[in-house]
Amino acid sequence: MWTRKELKDRAKVTLKANYWKAVLVSLILSFLTGGSGSSAGNSASNSYQSASGGDNFFSGMDASVLATIISVVIVAVLAAVAISFVLSLLVFNPLIVGCRRFFIKCREEQPSIKEVVFAFSHSYGNVIKTMFLQGLYIFLWSLLFIIPGIIKAYEYLMIPYILAENPEMDTKEVFARSKQMMTGDKWNAFVLQLSFLGWVLLSVLTCGILIIFYVGPYSELTYAELYAVLKQKVNGSDSTVVY
Repeated sequence: MWTRKELKDRAKVTLKANYWKAVLVSLILSFLTGGSGSSAGNSASNSYQSASGGDNFFSGMDASVLATIISVVIVAVLAAVAISFVLSLLVFNPLIVGCRRFFIKCREEQPSIKEVVFAFSHSYGNVIKTMFLQGLYIFLWSLLFIIPGIIKAYEYLMIPYILAENPEMDTKEVFARSKQMMTGDKWNAFVLQLSFLGWVLLSVLTCGILIIFYVGPYSELTYAELYAVLKQKVNGSDSTVVY
């Protein structure tokens, strides 16, 4: 049975051996997963101010011109969403898998930053398909209610890590393997993530500097340690994986 202290202690040792590269990869991963949401509030505020002062402008505008503007805005928004989706599917998700691979390899060596682009040259199609389905399934489960979506998110938590070591593994097997690894450990994984909350709050006082140069890489290396112990648990189990 693993403990949070054991995982974190090993992560600290690994961080010392790979500090600057771990900081860089953690920063990349934070960008890919939307680690910062500070700009959302500013954008909403600016939008409100613009809208509140624009009533007279729209009231004197021809209906056909207004309809054209609205159509252009809708098309622009849909195009932005489509581009974001394509980038996430074809670029961001493979990079996320590569970042996970970097942190896994940190446990036993000093890996190259090139590990981040690993998925682009190793079963790329299988990686993007599996990562897409992970996001899709979590989204669909979340439509039922928030709680089922959260449960599935933890059930599928190990998928990027599994792909990082086994990019060619069949999608069904990846899902089954992650489900088996997380059986009995979803709550423990939740508590492990929650244990970094204090660090995150402290990072706010440093304007995010602490999370960039310590908390981010430290937490990612801890999750890599979690993957290692859960993989060992499954490899040592005689139970059959049900697809």
